[in-house]
Amino acid sequence: MHLGVVIGTVVCSKRVSGLEGARFLVVQPVTHARTPYGPPEVAVDRVSASPGSFVMLEGSREAALACDPWFVPVDSAIVGLVDEVDT
Repeated sequence: MHLGVVIGTVVCSKRVSGLEGARFLVVQPVTHARTPYGPPEVAVDRVSASPGSFVMLEGSREAALACDPWFVPVDSAIVGLVDEVDT
């Protein structure tokens, strides 16, 4: 699990079965101090995030399990909106 900031949206006209109606956002992974690291990634939005939102991301198989129906072909899912980080 890691943190990110939503920097854009993705529009797709065709999707695989199980992802109909799903919303996809472009997310820049960041450190707890919101310093960008790594390339941006596309994530399925499970919490109604919006551009600029500070979010919690889940990757790999666990990302697919966050979807309904579960185990669809996704590599990244937004699973939480972050209010603050205290380190």
